[in-house]
Amino acid sequence: MAKKTPSDRPGRFGQLRAAWTMTRKVDPRMPLFAIGAGLGVFAVLLGLGFVIGNPWTFGILGLTAGVVTGLFVFGRRAQTAALRSVEGQPGAAASVLTTLGKGWTVSPAVAVTKGQDLVHRVTGRPGIVLVAEGRPTSATNLLTAERRRVQRVAPDAPVHEILMGDGEGQVPLRKLHRTVIRLPRVLRPADVTELNYRLKALDSQRGQLPVPKGPLPKNVRMPKVQKG
Repeated sequence: MAKKTPSDRPGRFGQLRAAWTMTRKVDPRMPLFAIGAGLGVFAVLLGLGFVIGNPWTFGILGLTAGVVTGLFVFGRRAQTAALRSVEGQPGAAASVLTTLGKGWTVSPAVAVTKGQDLVHRVTGRPGIVLVAEGRPTSATNLLTAERRRVQRVAPDAPVHEILMGDGEGQVPLRKLHRTVIRLPRVLRPADVTELNYRLKALDSQRGQLPVPKGPLPKNVRMPKVQKG
């Protein structure tokens, strides 16, 4: 099969159009808010330009600010729509964790049950973050078992446990990203490298895990929207 040339790959505009289409299906009112916010900023600055006698300068400034504002509103609603589209599906938490960026190592579904309860593991300067999703009781038990497993190879590393859900003591999907990145960073980069090495050795000793039905975590992607 022939490889795609750079001209065949979707560019930034194509990605933006795809994100717009996906978001509009989930959030039909998104265009109203995004375009309305942009036009509102443009109108305010243009009106200010007429008041002070410099409409051209403030018109250009208003146009630029309006585009940036519209893209910002669109980006926020696109992220919300993406979460709504995967919420409740196996691997939804993994789709959020994969957006953490540089400095984080995400290992989706390191522990899985046949009932589609999952534990995902994240390592970074806060230490080890275990995120469980699924049925509350089963997911909690799976989380506890995974904590004991990682502590056998990294007894001194901080371990944070997060149970996904909307109940007391649980973290909703929409707050997962913020919850993880706000954890205190106590390890040095060299410590994180050593920690990942130990956990990789642990993973190599695991048996074959049951694959959950539905979308696999690695195939769930959050749209990336340029905001200016």
